Amino acid sequence: MFKPRYSMLWLSMASQLALADDAATPPQGIERYSVIGSDQRLSANAGSVTLIDELTLEKYEYDDIARILATVPGVNIRVEDGYGLRPNIGFRGVTPERSKKINILEDGVLIGPAPYSAPAAYYFPMMSRMTAVEVTKGPGAIQYGPNTVAGTLNLVTRPLPAGREGGLDLSLGTDSYGKAHGYYGDSLGDFSYLLEGLHVQTEGFKELDGGGDTGFEKNDLMAKLGWDRDSGDIRQRLELKLAYADETSDETYLGLTDADFAATPYRRYAASQLARMDWEHSQVMLSHHLETDSFNLTTRLYRNDFERSWFKLNGFASSQGGQVPSLQEVLQEPGNELYQPYYQVLTGTQDSGIREILVLGDNAREYYSQGLQLDLGWSLAWGSLTHELEAGTRIHQDQIERNHTEDHYLMRSGRLESTGEETLATTTDREETQAISVYLQDRVRLGDWTLTLGIRGEHIEGDYQNRAPGQEQNWQSKTHRIWLPGASVFYDLTGNSGLLFGVHKGFVPTSPLQDVRIRPEESVNYEAGWRYASNGTRAELIGFFNDIENLKESCSFSTSASCVTQGNLDQDYNGGAVDIYGLEASVQSYVKLNGELTLPWSLVYTHTQGEFKTDLDSDFEMWGQIQAGDELPYLPDNVLTLSFGLSANRWQVSVLINYLGEMKEAAGEGVTLSGVTVDAHTLVDLSASYELDTNSTVYIKVDNLFDEAEIASRRPYGARPTKPQQAFLGYKYRF
Repeated sequence: MFKPRYSMLWLSMASQLALADDAATPPQGIERYSVIGSDQRLSANAGSVTLIDELTLEKYEYDDIARILATVPGVNIRVEDGYGLRPNIGFRGVTPERSKKINILEDGVLIGPAPYSAPAAYYFPMMSRMTAVEVTKGPGAIQYGPNTVAGTLNLVTRPLPAGREGGLDLSLGTDSYGKAHGYYGDSLGDFSYLLEGLHVQTEGFKELDGGGDTGFEKNDLMAKLGWDRDSGDIRQRLELKLAYADETSDETYLGLTDADFAATPYRRYAASQLARMDWEHSQVMLSHHLETDSFNLTTRLYRNDFERSWFKLNGFASSQGGQVPSLQEVLQEPGNELYQPYYQVLTGTQDSGIREILVLGDNAREYYSQGLQLDLGWSLAWGSLTHELEAGTRIHQDQIERNHTEDHYLMRSGRLESTGEETLATTTDREETQAISVYLQDRVRLGDWTLTLGIRGEHIEGDYQNRAPGQEQNWQSKTHRIWLPGASVFYDLTGNSGLLFGVHKGFVPTSPLQDVRIRPEESVNYEAGWRYASNGTRAELIGFFNDIENLKESCSFSTSASCVTQGNLDQDYNGGAVDIYGLEASVQSYVKLNGELTLPWSLVYTHTQGEFKTDLDSDFEMWGQIQAGDELPYLPDNVLTLSFGLSANRWQVSVLINYLGEMKEAAGEGVTLSGVTVDAHTLVDLSASYELDTNSTVYIKVDNLFDEAEIASRRPYGARPTKPQQAFLGYKYRF
């Protein structure tokens, strides 16, 4: 069975491979759906490109993508629920909210529910079934749109096996955590197949007033069928992938007052007792790969469907009408004479009066995304020049239908009771986008120089329709076309080190709902740096500067309170010109202590600064009254991760220390949380494993080893904690 080269981008130093003498051995099975590849020599590409392979993913056994990406430079994350159910990921200083400004791919195709129409990623694949994670930043981003300001995250699933292969992973942990993961596959002549299933559950670490679960249950199933054909110089594979996943989680946006957090950080108020998220996701992908010695073509036809219902506390209402405070205002000043009755209702210590009616909303949504994607690679030589041409096109369509409703409840003796009023429809609309994109890139090598030139084109047509009765006339259509160039140069200094420089056009489109006055986010992004690789040691130092012409942000339940109550849900805001600049540094190596014992280690550091260039008076809850020079919110100035351990023939122990710097809750003045910051904090994780024999391994791990209780953020409603200490014991069997 052939293994396609599929060498689109390339592996950077930040790959956390097993640092032994044979570290240059490529990991098996990631080539076809990798956007990086697995070569371990000195990379001649500009941009920070990181591969986290299967060995590293298994080292810490993380379910949470935020913890996995702690080993990647240039990543900024806002933790929300502690488990990574709905992560907030940004690269190089862009807003992390719902990961909406990065491209999220699974096996090389867009996996977000509606990447163009509604890019907020309320669905995220389960990390336990991934065999590689790839991060691309810099000029290489123009290959993966639509978002090119920040970069791309690609998640690689288990490949079809070359022979009989299977595995079982069982683990138990505190908070009634349990995981069961199994897969089996085989090849029969030219045919191969793979079946995989995963179940994860926990009762949660938060303590709900009055009792109840605060955890989740998740299931994930995948099947792959493949057919290979080798006819001499031409090799082909046809592959069908079918996947299904679901989640039921007792999650809420409601946090705590700072005083309550200090006393009982893992408490949950009684008003959140009915909060629940239910979703289902399905995927079908048919792919064909053809390659010769100098040419390869991958064609993918894909369809993703996602349906969700999130029932949660939205705020307060009064039976007599009139204004009531937002949840954030109540939680920031619970002792205020005006706000105190509302706080007591939230905690269940006082029954609702005529002004303290609780509003619970169901944000029910249906999404789909589908498309046809072709990616081509061609290597050729003209005299002393070698060319690596890459080109591709994608015809894509996606849609979101919102069917939001609200119900009124009363707090009675610590329990929620319906008022008996009819359910109110609040948002009933549809957004749909058709997009055609193309890219072309040529990497030219001449001696010690490598020049890469590329361009991406996006043609986007969007339609918005208000589907509420009597509002059908509220609709709009719009079209956007843009070309996004990029260029980079690399100079090989010694064969083991080199200098790089790159520049590219950044772009984040607006959704069909947005008024024409809301402009897309556009930028010019620069980077320059140095790279080294030799004998198991890799190092990289890159400075970056994003000159953003117009920052764009959107109102959502996850970011703020007031904009939602004002009827601006999912509306975007213009933020004007912004500068984001910083430094990414990473180094990894190992020390041979004796003939058997090895000490691998790595250090990853990111410094980021972001500031508004002009004054701004905004209604957006995270901005407010901005003066030129004000810093961006939720952007830590310093992030540092140190990883080290000991490994021998049959056992390994690893420690990961992650420091996250201080972050602002709001950029300017005049809005809730102005002047409030998330304090810097450090979390330590420990893992260890022992091979019982060639097929069996036992492992233990402890997340948050020292059980530090830290505030992750105060968005959208009150202080929310990082995950407390959680211990796991697991067993793996493979054949």
